[in-house]
Amino acid sequence: MKRLTIRARLTLVYGGLLLLAGVVLLAVTYVLVDQRMREPLTGVRAQVVQNPFGTLPGVGAADQLRILIQEAQDEAKRNALESLLTQGGVALLLISVVAVGFGWLIAGRALQPLHQITGTARRIAAADAGGRGLHERIALRGPRDEVRELADTFDLMLERLDRSFDGQRRFVANASHELRTPLALNRSLLEVAMSRPGASAELRQLGETLMAVNERHERLIDGLLTLADSEQRVVDRTPVDLAEIAGHLLDQVAGTPELTVRRRLAPATTAGDPVLLERLTQNLVENAVRHNLPAGGEIDVSTGTVDGRATLVVANTGPVVPGYEIETIFQPFRRLHHDRVATPQRSGARDRAGAGRGFGLGLSIVRAVAQAHGGAVHAQPREGGGLVVTVILPSLVGAVPGHLARAVPAPARG
Repeated sequence: MKRLTIRARLTLVYGGLLLLAGVVLLAVTYVLVDQRMREPLTGVRAQVVQNPFGTLPGVGAADQLRILIQEAQDEAKRNALESLLTQGGVALLLISVVAVGFGWLIAGRALQPLHQITGTARRIAAADAGGRGLHERIALRGPRDEVRELADTFDLMLERLDRSFDGQRRFVANASHELRTPLALNRSLLEVAMSRPGASAELRQLGETLMAVNERHERLIDGLLTLADSEQRVVDRTPVDLAEIAGHLLDQVAGTPELTVRRRLAPATTAGDPVLLERLTQNLVENAVRHNLPAGGEIDVSTGTVDGRATLVVANTGPVVPGYEIETIFQPFRRLHHDRVATPQRSGARDRAGAGRGFGLGLSIVRAVAQAHGGAVHAQPREGGGLVVTVILPSLVGAVPGHLARAVPAPARG
């Protein structure tokens, strides 16, 4: 059973109290009128019984007159009380209806600050988990009452959370920049050592191994920097066609052995940062290729505009992905093992990035970039194994939609 809102309950309380007060007032008035109408007529009746009109002779005429006066008194009293109840009841009902209407308006007015607090909290919650919506404040104006104190406390909490998230992003970005310098120095030293004329085969092999480790660390730092940058909402936007980006990236993987690439690229123009959107598409394509190799498989990439929103759908064959693991793979440093089929007992999505190819940052960056552009990303297991990832972004000509949660159907396989 659906519960009444606070506004409806307050309105019922206002109306109920007024109705109760009106009924009590009408009952008291009824009793007072009843008593008041009885006293004067009783005195007159006594006088008439003693000497009716002062001229009527005999007791029989007096008795008849007394009966007539008694009936007139009862009739007048009955009519007056009935009129009081009828007209008073109608007036009470009309006043109650008007009071309920005013009570509804007054309750809405009193609850308006709470609606403002709720709206702000909903917008922040709908932004994302990266803290980008925490810059918004309620800034409630009005008397310094309990609601104002609640709003100020909420603003203080948002300010502290905003500083905390901003500090984390700055730490990741600064640490990544600081780590780039020694890695670049290590790479230079290794290249110099390996390029010497008298370098032995063991030294060259060791140098190649260290270069591979150094390159892996550089890719990890680059991913952290991209993730930190993509968690900032994009302000300067330029027109970008997702179909053009996807076509360019698919041309680079088209020659991969034992890999079938299908493309259905319709115009999907959005507005945003071209570098970040290219990184989003590249991560999805690389993720699809990685989880198809080395056994081979298929990749199906499609772009288009659906309901005024630019969409990018990347589907790939591969290991079976349990539905309950979908949300986990979007977390940083979480990845799926591509060399075995996931099972409930041995689920790769809960494994942290180790010595495999990926770091578990690819889909995290995809989600962060999509949300920074006012869009969303969804993933679902593909029938027969693999994954279908759908990115939804506001189109260039359309307005940013309020809800981007409606999933786009997976592309048909030919």
